[in-house]
Amino acid sequence: MSTVELTKDNFDEIVSGNDFVLIDFWAEWCGPCKQFGPVFERSSEEHGDLVFAKVNTEKEPELAAAFDIRSIPTLMIVRQNIAVFAQPGALPEAALEDVIGQARGLDMDEVRASVAEAQAQQGQGGAGEQAQGE
Repeated sequence: MSTVELTKDNFDEIVSGNDFVLIDFWAEWCGPCKQFGPVFERSSEEHGDLVFAKVNTEKEPELAAAFDIRSIPTLMIVRQNIAVFAQPGALPEAALEDVIGQARGLDMDEVRASVAEAQAQQGQGGAGEQAQGE
């Protein structure tokens, strides 16, 4: 499967409409991005059941800003609308395959529970800090 170009217009539809999306944040002028591009493409051909998408950070600065992308290339994996992996740098093929395998192996019920717990703790921490400051 070839990669999909993500834009601010189709981002929500593609990411929300698929259970497993790998996103490569890149730019035309970026040397490491050019090295990682073919690795990402080959992997997309190996994993036809996954969505491989690219965000050109020069054309889509709003998306790069929304995800706080400070270094490119950055690979992000979103499973069931939860970002489960994000790392800058051009991964070698073996490392990319390892990351995909680990992301496939995640128990998403556990991930959702962990996210909910972290959100609850943030909510309690914020309320507690506010009460102490008054």
